[in-house]
This record gives sequence, C-alpha cells and structure tokens, in this order.
Amino acid sequence: MNRISPLAALMSVLLPASVLAQTIEGTVVNNNGRAVAGATIEVEGVGAETTTDKAGRFVFSNLSVGKQELHISSSGFAHLHQDISVPEQGVKQIEFTLQRSPIEVIDVYATPIHMSVMESASPVSVLSGETLRRQQASTLGDSLEKLPGVQSNFHGGVASTPIIRGLSGPRVLISQNGLDVSDVSRVGPDHSVASEASTAQQIEVLRGPATLFYGSGAVGGVVNVVDGRVPTDNTTRGEWLLETSSVDDKKLGSFNLTTGYESFGFYADGYWRESNDYDVPVAPDADSDEPQEHVVKNSSEKSDGVTLGASYLFDSGYVGLAIEQFNREYGIPGHSHGGGEGEEENVYADLEQTRIQLLGELNLDNPWINKINLRVGFTDYEHAEIEEGAVGTLFENETHEIKLDFIHNPIADWNGGISFHYKNSDVAAQGEEAFTPPSEAQTIALAIMEERHFGDVLLQFGARIERVTIDANNVLLPMLDAHGHDEAEEVVDDHDHDHDHEEEASVTRVFELDHEFTPVSLSAGLVWDFTPGYNLGLSISRSERAPSAAELLSFGAHIGTGTYEVGALFALHDDGSSIGLTTKNIDLETANNI
Repeated sequence: MNRISPLAALMSVLLPASVLAQTIEGTVVNNNGRAVAGATIEVEGVGAETTTDKAGRFVFSNLSVGKQELHISSSGFAHLHQDISVPEQGVKQIEFTLQRSPIEVIDVYATPIHMSVMESASPVSVLSGETLRRQQASTLGDSLEKLPGVQSNFHGGVASTPIIRGLSGPRVLISQNGLDVSDVSRVGPDHSVASEASTAQQIEVLRGPATLFYGSGAVGGVVNVVDGRVPTDNTTRGEWLLETSSVDDKKLGSFNLTTGYESFGFYADGYWRESNDYDVPVAPDADSDEPQEHVVKNSSEKSDGVTLGASYLFDSGYVGLAIEQFNREYGIPGHSHGGGEGEEENVYADLEQTRIQLLGELNLDNPWINKINLRVGFTDYEHAEIEEGAVGTLFENETHEIKLDFIHNPIADWNGGISFHYKNSDVAAQGEEAFTPPSEAQTIALAIMEERHFGDVLLQFGARIERVTIDANNVLLPMLDAHGHDEAEEVVDDHDHDHDHEEEASVTRVFELDHEFTPVSLSAGLVWDFTPGYNLGLSISRSERAPSAAELLSFGAHIGTGTYEVGALFALHDDGSSIGLTTKNIDLETANNI
C-alpha cells in the first residue's frame, strides 16, 4: 500500500496542479519514420534537457501539469518547436518528426537565450567545423571576409580586422565566449585582434546591431569567438592541426583537448605560428626604377599561445576557470623610420595578453528563475611598438567584466530573462605616437529579452539601458596660438629644433574630463517557418551608441594610418588660429535598422 506523508498531502492541497511532477515519454523519428538517435530535447524555460537513445526514445520526469514547449534538435535536421499539454496522468507514446534541413542549423552561443542561426530574426552567420578550418587565417578579419556582409581591412595579413556592413572600429565588438576581447584593435587598423581562430570551436557573426547583448559598442555587429576553454562536460575529445601556405611561408601547428574524471572536466589548447613577408603579384612601388621584391615589406609575424581550463560539473550545472597566455609579434607594413646609411628601420608590434575567464551555469528548481548564467573576465593587455630596438609607443588595457543572466520560467508562454552587465576598462598609451591620453571607461547595463511562439511564428523583443562614463585626468590640448591662454592651466615644454637650434615654447592645456552617457536600445523581430527547413525573418531596431575614449580624446599624429586624429571633444576656433574645447553637446550616435 502506498503511503502519503503529511507533508506531501499538505503540498498537494496547497499547490496548484500545474506544479505537480509528471512524466513525458516519446520518440523522435525522421520523415521516413526511422528513429533519430542522439537528438536533443529541451523543455523551454525549465532547463530540463535529455537526448534520445538508439531507438529514438526519450523520457522526461518531474514536469509540471499544463502547457509545455519542447525544443528538439539534431544534426542535419531543422529544429522543431512543439507545444504540448501535459495532463495529470502525464504523456506517453508521443512522437515527433524532424525534417531534413537544406541549411546547416548551428546553435549560437552569443545570446543569453537559446537560439540558432535559423531562429534569429537578425541575420547570424556561424563558421564552424571544416568550414572554419578551411577559411581560418592569421587574422580574424581575413578569416571572415567570405561571409555575406563582412569584409576585411586587409593590413598585410598581420593586423586585419572585420568590417560588418561598412562599419568597423568601435562600432563592431570582438568578443570571446561572450566577453569583450579587450585589446586595442578598434583604435587603429594596424592593431591586431588578440584572439586565435585555429583553436576556436566556432566563430559567430551577428550582422546588424547586437547592442541588447553586448552594449553600445556593438551598434554595427559582433564577432564572437567560441572555444571550449571552460569545459561543460568531461567527454574525452580533441583536435590537432598542421598547416602551411606559400604566399607568406606560413607554418602553423595547433591542438585542443577536452577530458575529465568523475565530476571534473579539463581543457588545454595551444598553437604556434610563424610567417615571412607577404607575397604580392606586382611591385609595391610602380613608379620606382629600382629593382624591387614583390612582397609587402615588414609583414612577417610569429605568435604562440596556450590555454588551460578546468570545471566542476554537478547535476544542475557547472562552474569553471580558464587562463590564457597570448603572444604575438608582427611587423607593421608602411610604418618605418629612417635608419643608418639610407636604410629604413622597420617598426614591429610586440603584443602580450593574459586573460582569465570564469564561466558558470546553474539550473534552479525555483518558481521564478530556472537558470543563471555567469560570465566573468579579467584581461591584462600590453602592445608595444618597437622602433630601433626600443619601445616607441606602449598601449595598455586592463579590463574587468561581469555578465549575469537570469532566465525566468515561462510567463504567459513568454520565455526570456534579464541580463546585468558591468565592464570597466583602463586604457593607457605612452610614447611619441600616443595620440590618446589615458582614460577609464565604465559600463553598467540592464537588458531584457523575451520571445514567444505563436504556431509557426516566433516573436522576439528586447530592450537595454546603459550608463557609460569616460574619465580622464590628463587630457592635453596643444595650443596653436600661445596668446591669450589661461596661465593656470598651461604647461610649458622647451624643445631643441634641429634647423636653427632655437628654443621655442610649446604651450599645452591640461585638464580633467568626466563624461556620462545613457544609451537606450530597442528591438523587435519575428521568424516565420513557412515550410519545414525554411523561414523568413524580419527585425526592427533602434540602437544608441556612446563614443569611445579614442573618439572623444584623440589629439595627435597616428603614424600607422598617416592621419592626424582630433577627437569630438575639440573644435577649430572660428578664426582658424587655434583649437579649443567644443561648445556643442556630444550626442549619442543612433542607428535605425530594418
């Protein structure tokens, strides 16, 4: 005889039927009626997940009575969303049919809620598997240039960064496992991205605004490099790669390995690359009568890196830590200075980055919150430009970042959650070509993302509000006219001039800056599955972007691009005799997209 404890009896009286545990049993087949083994079935908004056995069977226990939304996926098939009603006696012998998909369906890790390339209203491209290995190059921009809407600002094959729909620099965010890569590649095209494709699991490109997930720096799009440095399981698997190319005599070796024991998962990867100057089909200087090599001079590079990670795995999630050391030394084409006896001294960059990531996921048995995602990153970046054996300019970036996602249980059939985001970047540049003063940028943001299926139509909504502050206490304003200045704010430096050896005074104003911005972004979209394996997506968004520190504070020669940078904080006086602080408000940049 079954006995019911007093507590269970009390719970059955006090709690509604929708919270009592029930079971779902079923099978997954293809359109020929054959079992699909290894298919993943997930109960949306609950965090419950299982896979089918060899006979295509699956079982879910401890599900509540009422409407449940199942998400079913398997390699080579279109994803299936199916709403079912769970009665008090549970569900048995239910069957789901997956349709073959002519388009490869890949899950996207760049978003806090579950999404694939076929379930996003905004266009998403993913490079993974053999496609990634065939297209990967020494730089991130060159690896992605074959994707629709993506180009590369090719810089001799050593420092090329991606351009998404004509936007680049501070308008395109580069991230790794959802966290900012935190280099200085968006400051100038001669600065390399501190991320490696040869050890990546996949590279995701979100074309168009991705500000809801990443902030105002992603108004043009996001490139997210995904790797397994923090393992989510302890299955033993690995990959190794040897590669060479004739255009630059490149040699590459890389590996990654995941394994584990009991409740622990371990990960390691590493790579080594070396290449010579890049070959070109014509002489670089067509007007010269002197014999020339058909190469881009000073475009060689050598780099290496290693990552170690470990996770603790438990029934309701995981938590793990990874440490990466990234080193790269590369020439800067077109950037050289006069050497001895008519020779030019090549300038090269020495890049070092130490990156620590803490990732975690916790599934909860809670009436309101069913999952918490945690991402924490610390990056210590240093980029030195070496001239004649000495450091000419030194760039530094120290970044702390936290992302915390709370995914709620379904509310009136809406799935989604709230995301908190904090990032603090302390950037400094020192040396003769440092055209931006040291500054500290801080971002605090709150975002909400929701979606709901209405039959074959998926609706998606999102909103984000940020508080962005930029602080600098040593902003320099060179005065073109030394008359009428404020003596309380001036610094006088004496310089020796080579021509007449006269001493002249160069007057500079020094002041502090504290700017605050409040960008707000909104988006809405729908995805219509008009026939199995095919859909149409429509998205509308309005995104606001705060200026970067370089866009505000730059004042000086940028040798790598052959330009003189003047930030939005400064303006030429009406008489054209001097440059001073602007009297206009510095507005947010707005992007309206459909």
